[in-house]
Amino acid sequence: MPLIPPIARIIARHLLRGPLTMKGAPDPDPAGLMELGDSLGDLSRARLGRSLAIRAVDAGSCNGCELEIHAVNNPVYDLERFGIRFVASPRHADVLLVTGPVAWNMAEALRRTYDATPNPRWVVAMGDCGRDGGCFAGSYAVAGGVSAIVPVDLHIPGCPPTPTALLSGLLALLQRVDGR
Repeated sequence: MPLIPPIARIIARHLLRGPLTMKGAPDPDPAGLMELGDSLGDLSRARLGRSLAIRAVDAGSCNGCELEIHAVNNPVYDLERFGIRFVASPRHADVLLVTGPVAWNMAEALRRTYDATPNPRWVVAMGDCGRDGGCFAGSYAVAGGVSAIVPVDLHIPGCPPTPTALLSGLLALLQRVDGR
């Protein structure tokens, strides 16, 4: 009987068993998501007269929040169908969505990005790290939360916040600045 090399047995076992990923992750409520997204899109058009433009800034995060930002752009949430889009330049942005604690190496870049964003501009600190540095607070490499460098208009809590929390936070921001 021929001996099968150990690596071949491991590969065969994994091919037959399938992936170990989590099955049945909860899907967002389609009706609630549509209502939330429509409210956000309508309010941004009423407040600005156009779509809301967001510039995401990673100020030193672990990339957990960035994964949720990517999720809000995937086919499940599809932020652009509500008229909200991410832009590459702060000169085209209404909202700076800042993730992570601000690393000392990113502090000046964040200040310059803030200065390059035209008025009216709003800064949203996403995640627990954006609020106060999170688990990185007190590190020699961290200046602190986003508010230590630029003024923050809204904080979206969570580690990381869900895409629905991100949509709800943006809606709350627009409602607050609209005076509702």
